[in-house]
Amino acid sequence: LKCNCTCFILQKAIATANKASQEDQAGNYEEAVKSYQHAVKYFLHIIKREPQGKEGNQKIRDKCKQYLDRAEELQDYLDKKEVTIKLSLTLTKAIDLASKAALEDKAENYEEALRLYQHAVQYFLHVVKYEAQGDKAKQSIRAKCAEYLDRAEKLKEYLKKKEKAPAKPVKESQSSDKGWVLLISGAIVMEKPNIKWNDVAGLEGAKEALKEAVILPIKFPHLFTGKRTPWRGILLFGPPGTGKSYLAKAVATEANNSTFFSISSSDLVSKWLGESEKLVKNLFTLAREHKPSIIFIDEIDSLCGSRSENESEAARRIKTEFLVQMQGEISHMLPWTTKPYMFIVFRFEKRIYIPLPEEHARGFMFKLNLGSTPTSLTESDFMTLGKKTDGYSGADISVIVRDALMQPVRKVQSATHFKRARGPSRNDPNVIVDDLLTPCSPGDPQAIEMTWMEVDGEKLLEPIVSMSDMLRSLANTKPTVNEQDLEKLKKFTEDFGQEG
Repeated sequence: LKCNCTCFILQKAIATANKASQEDQAGNYEEAVKSYQHAVKYFLHIIKREPQGKEGNQKIRDKCKQYLDRAEELQDYLDKKEVTIKLSLTLTKAIDLASKAALEDKAENYEEALRLYQHAVQYFLHVVKYEAQGDKAKQSIRAKCAEYLDRAEKLKEYLKKKEKAPAKPVKESQSSDKGWVLLISGAIVMEKPNIKWNDVAGLEGAKEALKEAVILPIKFPHLFTGKRTPWRGILLFGPPGTGKSYLAKAVATEANNSTFFSISSSDLVSKWLGESEKLVKNLFTLAREHKPSIIFIDEIDSLCGSRSENESEAARRIKTEFLVQMQGEISHMLPWTTKPYMFIVFRFEKRIYIPLPEEHARGFMFKLNLGSTPTSLTESDFMTLGKKTDGYSGADISVIVRDALMQPVRKVQSATHFKRARGPSRNDPNVIVDDLLTPCSPGDPQAIEMTWMEVDGEKLLEPIVSMSDMLRSLANTKPTVNEQDLEKLKKFTEDFGQEG
């Protein structure tokens, strides 16, 4: 019975040792360490309970030593691996904290940036202390830590000074009104845009309203005396891409003796305390000095949205200054917005809705956008395109035409055959030559097999824009204005606006 028990333990020890060897080879080192240790226990139990003779016992001890050495080697590897993983996570955390600190620093959230810089340095120093980095890596980390600590010290000093004097720093170099006047003067349009009323397709109602409000008072000032005064503030609103900016440029062109200010919201917003209100005030002051003047403000809703409890103090101050200046004596102000329902609109005497272009206007827009480009389109084709583009804005139509203008270029690129053609010379358009090359189908009797790379640059005659090119581009271009936005704008027009 005792012999059977010993044989069983010996078999168990051998099986466990074999399993340990297999797990070792498979890379399952944790399991291999456990199996090696169990196998040694079984072998030592055999020596103790049932000696195998001097030679047999020595063989078992040698094997046990071999297994224990391997187990200890694997355990060291596992311990180092665990430390490496932990320190790798620590390094990742340190880098992440440093990146966040830099972002907060750039955003001027100095208190948060200071805290993050300090935490990042702690993590980096932990990596240097416990991980076996090379000297070069350690030196690089220490240099970064010194950089972060220097910045943290500067932020700490700044925050201490800020506590003593809580007002935000004002940029001294731009504190004078003269500096602001110079900045606003850059918004004056010195050269006329050269856009006539006829260049704006449709929008007859808006044109007449702008002529009445802006052009007539400038050209015939004697008509507007006494109680008959011109409209001061005219809000243009509607979906994007309908020509509001284009209308303003037409006003700038037609109002010959006026000063035209073209302003965007970014021109009137500053990060420095009190500077935005000063910019708004100086804009109106400069406009009064240069009257008659026209102030065109692009996307005004981003500057003066509706009042709410959640708005910031800076936004409230800008809005208040803007409304105060509007009450004073101004010439003409032409702001425009795509979201009038999110804006203080009731301070404007006229609110003109610029809708999506009508069918005849859309057809005319195709012709305008084509300009002098050679085309085979007829008046009937333009009318057809106008019918097919219901719901498209002027900007959408411009995109369609631009894509259609590229269709001949694409035909040149994809052509495998060209043929001789008659056309104007590239050097002198008044001279007609017969040796030009234009793309053709492979079945054409005059077709020459070649690609555009083989065509001389001065010998290429591109195909003219055709109706099929327009239809292909139309199929690939979707309207950018959705029905929900249109419904909101139409409802606002019914309640407060005027059709343009």
